[in-house]
Amino acid sequence: MLVPQEDILTLIPQRPPFVMISTLIESNETSSTTTFTIPSDNVLVENGKLSEAGLLENIAQTAAAGTGYAAQQNGAGVKDGYIGAIKNLEVFDRAKIGDTIVTTITIEDQIFDATLIAGSVKLNGQLIAQCQMKIFISSN
Repeated sequence: MLVPQEDILTLIPQRPPFVMISTLIESNETSSTTTFTIPSDNVLVENGKLSEAGLLENIAQTAAAGTGYAAQQNGAGVKDGYIGAIKNLEVFDRAKIGDTIVTTITIEDQIFDATLIAGSVKLNGQLIAQCQMKIFISSN
């Protein structure tokens, strides 16, 4: 399964210039994986590198893409989500313009409308960031 860049907006509520994923390359009931090639005009690029905020948004949008893909498969629409908490954030490096990062989220727990995820971002196979997030999905 591969959802290319031209179709990624069908899976997430975010719109340009605030899109931080390029393709959805895998999604199942417990995890999702995306790629993102850092463009030079990205709003969260600082000094030629994707900022920490950009890395966090990339992780959150990877979760959103997985949720959106599941919703599409069930004939439902994409819902808005909100980051409720970020825990144990570690940033080891930042990707520069033109780099392609691979981000994977794993669902650790789901309680009512809150989903607890672990996210990791890799560049050329090396871990550059990781964290846990609590994400709330809108009920409307």
